Amino acid sequence: MKTAIGIGGAASGKKNDFEDVVTFAAEAEKLGVDQAWSAEAWGYDAVSTIAYLGARTKTMTLGTGIMQISARTPSMTAMTALTMSTITNGRFILGLGASGPQVVEGLQGQSFAKPLLRMRETIEIVRQAFRGEKLNFQGEHHVLPRPGGEGKALRLAQPPNPDLPIWLATLSPRALELTGELADGWLGTSFTPDVAEAHLQYLRRGAEKAGRSLADITLCVGTSIAFTDDPEPFIQKAKAGMAFQLGAMGSAKTNFYNDAYKRSGFADAAVEVQKLWVEGRREEAIKRVPDDMIARTTLFGDEAFIRERIRLYSDVGIGVFRLDPAGKNRGERLETLGRAVEIIKQETGAPVS
Repeated sequence: MKTAIGIGGAASGKKNDFEDVVTFAAEAEKLGVDQAWSAEAWGYDAVSTIAYLGARTKTMTLGTGIMQISARTPSMTAMTALTMSTITNGRFILGLGASGPQVVEGLQGQSFAKPLLRMRETIEIVRQAFRGEKLNFQGEHHVLPRPGGEGKALRLAQPPNPDLPIWLATLSPRALELTGELADGWLGTSFTPDVAEAHLQYLRRGAEKAGRSLADITLCVGTSIAFTDDPEPFIQKAKAGMAFQLGAMGSAKTNFYNDAYKRSGFADAAVEVQKLWVEGRREEAIKRVPDDMIARTTLFGDEAFIRERIRLYSDVGIGVFRLDPAGKNRGERLETLGRAVEIIKQETGAPVS
């Protein structure tokens, strides 16, 4: 099992905080962390941060987690990915996602209708570009070249790179099937290894549709981690973030995170927390998040507990573990991260540095 970190979050972009992010990532590389994934919502964009990080690291693989498909044309997505792969000496993974209606329609000004078709069309065009082909495509969302004008089908001037990997961040059953069918990897959230099939059955179905198996897709999920003999304070602190996911990540009508937790056995809590959040009763929503919901989706506990949970993630097929280490400052977070990396290597058979 490989390890990863995330940089930048939904609310990222505060003044003067980026150098601390970069320093943390560079130190994480020294600890043996394999990957760093950026974020893109309404703060930092997904590309600039890891482009800069590419110049400050040497071995770490860098991925966009994720580039929003409605924020760029497919050709620009392909140009950016090829550029990133070049300037990082092949250390780049293109992570794509559809985002949600709040961001797509409220921020990007694009229709959120038929996001899976938009994703399929985007991937097909991007892979045309990766293969060095002329971009000629007739779809519902995208038509290249534009009909009735003076343009003609073009190929990118950059050298082909057909093996450049594409990973998808998906949550709904149909989107997970699309990931299994088309993607090289899955960027998973709202995941608990105790009920892994809530996600994996759909990924497997899509993979088999394409004549391959689930083992052909790299599965990456993330969680917070803290080594402690008293997990209760960490559990209570994490409830605010969970309530935000259940209530605010999407609209009252469309929330893929909420739906994923429903499939994972938390239907009653997911419905009630969302209702309270949408009504503006946010403190009540936070309190309504069950302790067990946090305990099963995080790694808060002593070393024996954390080792047991890591083995469970490995047993269900997770190939990359994205870690958000607890700590009051960068030093404490790096100490937690380093300890976690060594344990993961020991428990999953990876080489220990």
